[in-house]
Amino acid sequence: MTKDEILKKVAAGEISPEEAGKLLITEPPKRGQLYCKVSEKGAISIYGLQRMPVTLYVEQWERLLDFTDSIKTFMADNASALKRKEA
Repeated sequence: MTKDEILKKVAAGEISPEEAGKLLITEPPKRGQLYCKVSEKGAISIYGLQRMPVTLYVEQWERLLDFTDSIKTFMADNASALKRKEA
């Protein structure tokens, strides 16, 4: 939620000034730091990996996380062919 959105909600009486203060104090994540949000359609979006968020529904995240060991094995088996992005 942006600062303007928070102020509009206070003006409309949707949230109290105290709640708005807490929301305004919360710092946005630093560039490159991973964080999650719930998308407008109810999916999970991961920010900080690339320019655009990676967004999947819960079932997709569960399938991907269950596949983690296979991904790690694949990475180890193909380490010489894989490139790493320089930080």
